[in-house]
Amino acid sequence: MKISIACVGKVKEKFYRDAVSEYEKRLSRYCKVEFLEVADEKTPDGASAALEEQIMEKEAGRLLEKIREGAFVCTLEIGGRRLTSEGFARWMEGLTVKGKSHIVFIIGGSLGLHESVRKRADMALSFSDMTFPHQLMRVVLVEQIYRAFRIIHGEPYHK
Repeated sequence: MKISIACVGKVKEKFYRDAVSEYEKRLSRYCKVEFLEVADEKTPDGASAALEEQIMEKEAGRLLEKIREGAFVCTLEIGGRRLTSEGFARWMEGLTVKGKSHIVFIIGGSLGLHESVRKRADMALSFSDMTFPHQLMRVVLVEQIYRAFRIIHGEPYHK
């Protein structure tokens, strides 16, 4: 299985990069993981709704260019479907049974995701009603993907 994580912006803090790198290394025995970073747009303080929409649209265009034909696209959104870790593992395993060998997870920027990205998604996934920094969300996502593979393979994981 190939997993792509398309993200707006770069990870600036070393501790986030180190955490993502550790899970990327752990995941290498289960799947191929790649990060597809796209440039983020600077949002001035007090930006109008129209300007924010334009910014999200530009970021969306960059994200959508990264999605390959045939990939299963899952956006990370507050309003998405909620799963337990076991449910997430069953969902991922179910995709492979259905012949989906490439999953693209999309993490938006500070303003969120443009409607065009949401419309392209095959599924929206939520980790919480809370808002998380998009850099931290990368760590949370790769940890849960790693946990899912451990569950799928019947290997111990921390409960």
